[in-house]
Formats: sequence, structure tokens, C-alpha cells
Amino acid sequence: MSLRIVFMGTPEFAVPSLEILARNGYDIAAVVTATDKLGGRGKKQILQSAVKQYAIEHGIPVLQPENLKNPEFIEALRQLKANLQVVVAFRMLPEEVWNMPQHGTFNLHGSLLPKYRGAAPINWAIINGETETGVTTFFIQHEIDTGDVLLQARLPIGENETAGEVHGRMMLLGADTVLKTVRLIESGNYKLEKQDSSLATKAPKIFHDTCEINFAQPTQKIHDFIRGLSPYPAAWTLLDGKELKILRTTKEITSHAHPPGALVSDNKSFLKIATLDGFVQIHELQLQGRKRMPVLDFLNGFSF
Repeated sequence: MSLRIVFMGTPEFAVPSLEILARNGYDIAAVVTATDKLGGRGKKQILQSAVKQYAIEHGIPVLQPENLKNPEFIEALRQLKANLQVVVAFRMLPEEVWNMPQHGTFNLHGSLLPKYRGAAPINWAIINGETETGVTTFFIQHEIDTGDVLLQARLPIGENETAGEVHGRMMLLGADTVLKTVRLIESGNYKLEKQDSSLATKAPKIFHDTCEINFAQPTQKIHDFIRGLSPYPAAWTLLDGKELKILRTTKEITSHAHPPGALVSDNKSFLKIATLDGFVQIHELQLQGRKRMPVLDFLNGFSF
């Protein structure tokens, strides 16, 4: 079976998956990615997606539809005569798009489905204290993240690991799994596994307002919340009326007399915040209007 692939993706997370397919000689008919945006200072710089940048560098045609139901885009996609579509970190597709290729359209998702269906699976797995996550490839169906599973690969989560660190490792595991999935489809020798929706959990999009830290909780829960939101969108609290993002912590379980949220510091070597059953020790942070920095640098210019 000869595969001709259209790849759909936008951010850096998708690039290794595209790269591994191109490097292994697969015919990439085109990539479909987000439209260019204005950004940078004064929002005057045109910003291209990471996937578009890779495609241009390697001579792969690029499609950037604003509307995935646009008849001109649908016709352009049809003219590519691809028989498989691969989706990594892209938008929801209309049925007319995902149902077009002969061998279907599969998606790479950053969890062990049916757990953590939704937009932020890495963040929620860490926030919920999971010690393991993974990636899943599945054929797209109508309901988001519900399709029949092709492959899964597992990934341990370290006790102090942040969402950003898991994202970096998952990006490479995901690329390897995409390649294995394409080879399976190419062979025609694969079995699909239906998802058990009774085991499904959700991973909805995260908003700034819900990232404020409640220190009247166990230390472990607060530590997981902080690392699950680091580096973006970042857990935060207020310090002298300014937003303080906390990006890296360790936990200290111990009895104390401080109220939850109390700051404890010697003003030179440590900064920690009281919880119900101990402290979260801060190692990296960012005060509103300042750069992200290690806590020692922060304490050099700030006294409590």
C-alpha cells in the first residue's frame, strides 16, 4: 500500500511527528496549519506556525484555511489525492474533511484515552497527581477524542516534573507513535480498540482565573497544581497587590503554626509558603513586570 499523507498541525509539539514521517520517506502531499498571526513588539511582525516553518524549509506545500468548511479549501484538499490524514495538535475537523481519505484520519492525543479527553490533557494529568500518562493514536469520529484506538504508549511522570517537561518528552514519544501508527496502517494489519466511555475523564481548557492558588489545601495538592500549570499558563498568587507566578516547587510535609498562605523566608536563601500540612518551597517564580528567575535571584532584590 502506497501512502500519500496530508499532515495537519500547528505548534512545536507537532513538528517532530511531521519530521519523522518526512525523514522516513513518506509522501507528504501538504500540511494544513493555522493562518499567520501578527505578533512581536507592536504586533507588527508576521508569525508563522512551527509546522508551516518546517514545511517551507523542506518544500512541502502549505494550506492555511480560516474556515475548514470553505468549499475552496475542501476542493484543494480533494485535489491532493491523499489517502491518509494525520492530525497532531490541530483544530476540530468537520466530517467532510476527516472522512475524505481512503484510509481515514487519525489523531495523536496527549493522554491514555479515554482518560483526559479535551484540550489540556498534560496539565490535568499532573494537577490530578497522576504518576503516568502517555499518548494515543485513534481514528477521528464525530465526538472529540472518542474514536477507535490504534496505538498507545506510556510515559511516567516524575514527582517534581512540570507540564512543560512532560510536554517535551511526550512530543518525542508522540512522533515515534505516529510513525508506528502510519506503518501499521500501511501494513493493513492492525486491530482497533473501542474506548470505554464509562472510564472517560475530562481535560478542559484552562483559564487564567482558575490558576489562582488556594493554599488552604494539602501540600501535595498545591505542589501538583503548580507543576501542572508550569510554565504556562502558570499558577499564581498575589504579593503586595502584584501577581506572583510560581513555576517550580518542592514539598515539605511538617506541622507548623502558620496560617495557610503565610510567606516564610530568611530573605536570602529560601522562600516557602504555608499549607494545611506543611510548606511548598519555591525554586522558580516570576513577579508581575519582571522576568522569570530562580528564587535566590528574586530574594537578592526583594525583602519580606
